[in-house]
Amino acid sequence: MRRVALGSTNETVSELCLGTMTWGTQTPAEDAFRQIDRCLEAGITIVDSAEMYPVNPVRPETCGRSEEIIGQWNAANPSRRGAYQLATKISGYNERFMRPGEPISARTFRAAFEGSLKRCQTDHIDIYQLHWPNRGSYHFRQNWSYDPSTQDKAQTLDHMAEVLEEAGKLVREGKLRHFALSNESTWGTAQWLRLSEDRNLPRVQTVQNEYSLLCRAYDTDMAEMAVNERVTLLAFSPLACGMLTGKYQGGEVPEGSRRSLVPELGGRWSDRVGPAIDAYLGIAETHGLDPVAMSLAWIQTRPFPVSTIFGATTEAQLDRILPSVELSLSQEVLDDIAAAHRAHPMPY
Repeated sequence: MRRVALGSTNETVSELCLGTMTWGTQTPAEDAFRQIDRCLEAGITIVDSAEMYPVNPVRPETCGRSEEIIGQWNAANPSRRGAYQLATKISGYNERFMRPGEPISARTFRAAFEGSLKRCQTDHIDIYQLHWPNRGSYHFRQNWSYDPSTQDKAQTLDHMAEVLEEAGKLVREGKLRHFALSNESTWGTAQWLRLSEDRNLPRVQTVQNEYSLLCRAYDTDMAEMAVNERVTLLAFSPLACGMLTGKYQGGEVPEGSRRSLVPELGGRWSDRVGPAIDAYLGIAETHGLDPVAMSLAWIQTRPFPVSTIFGATTEAQLDRILPSVELSLSQEVLDDIAAAHRAHPMPY
């Protein structure tokens, strides 16, 4: 399996990253353990989690569950903890679940980090990410009404410096390897980078944003920043919540699928998205490709550093995902994808 630079460090990560969002909800712990074993055997070196996932839908009893399952595996396999890099996240401001009503601060950063260490049953976290920024985000389909005019720049920069200072303490304690972001903008990432350089604090090494054939907001300003500043994308939802597999076409909603739990797929599903999916499924059919493998292999052709996070609710899904690393897309396929993107530039 190919390796990708981990930001500006001398380390690398595998081109695929094992995501854990469904663990403890759609995916039982025993299946999750088998996924870890199988993915490590396949050469995957990074596992991504979070203290809370806002989907499927979120419930108090599911908060921290994916980290707990990782912790159970770590406890059962202590000699294999060094075989992979653990990435997880602190939740941003939310009204009901994790530290309700509190934004990310030095205090909550420390508390959330220590909570993740405990649940994951480990003495360090390799990549610790802010799940979404305090000031708000245009991600999660909020771009349609995103309004930055109420932001207070001085307050934002003070917050960033405070969190970086706390991250620096965790690094010096040997508990944290790398600081990272998620659902961030180009301006926001640039400010984190500038502050870290000015104050000799931990540098942003990865940004976890949504990226797929159907969601390509990263292609412009974020891509330019990533190349010039050596920040690696951890691309989430590379199959657009399963839409690029084709399983929802023709009105189908398989039992137990994400859409059976969250019908609008977090605002992704609309009348406009169907034709875009049809276009990409048609390209795969024309060239004799599995659309899953094509969608994942295409991300590795992008002109910026990227490791692709996938989630497999079942082992059968894993069977379709892992072979993507062996697929090299022809120029004809890439040309057809480019034409489809021009025809369907922003389906959701």
